[in-house]
Amino acid sequence: MSDTLAWSSLGLLGAWHGLNPAMGWLFAVALGMQERSGRAVVAALPPIALGHAASIAATVALLALGLAALPQVVLERGVAAMLVGFGLWKLARRRHPRWVGMRVGFRDLTLWSFLMATAHGAGLMLLPVFLVRFGVADGAHAGHHAAPGGAGVSLGSWEAWAAAVGVHTLAMLAVSAVIALVVYYKVGLAVLRSAWLDLDRIWALALIVAGVAAAW
Repeated sequence: MSDTLAWSSLGLLGAWHGLNPAMGWLFAVALGMQERSGRAVVAALPPIALGHAASIAATVALLALGLAALPQVVLERGVAAMLVGFGLWKLARRRHPRWVGMRVGFRDLTLWSFLMATAHGAGLMLLPVFLVRFGVADGAHAGHHAAPGGAGVSLGSWEAWAAAVGVHTLAMLAVSAVIALVVYYKVGLAVLRSAWLDLDRIWALALIVAGVAAAW
């Protein structure tokens, strides 16, 4: 995977997460309408992005631990199986988890976003990119032949992974902000009743497709 393709993939996945109302912009709009203030919409977005980034970072940290203990080929097959399995589970389970009410502060929004991103498997979709582009210590081309317990993650890898999480989160935040503000000021929530895409189903199918692709 080239640098351009890897970073573009991270940005596009961030944009897709920002487009998905379950990742936060719909909640931000609802809070803005509750407070009757566009500032409330804007204020809700940073903690939502922070919670999303924390969920992605936690998933990546687990991947790093796996790289230190297992061959990369095993992790790749495991990630593929998780993606397909989680996608099938999302198709079968339609209810959204609810952990907080509408009276929320910065900490509550951050926790809500972390839990929602984790529950929707946001970090799972990024794992193939991290494995292929950032998976082996020192950027070496060990590929599928990494030995158990021998690869690990170098400082340079950690820096690259942190930058990757940042790029993904900034893309997610930018798209969420644009959609939330357009819906709040121009469209209104009423239009969603007649022009609603089932993004959860599309997301589940995308997870399955990514898992199948990662297995090859």
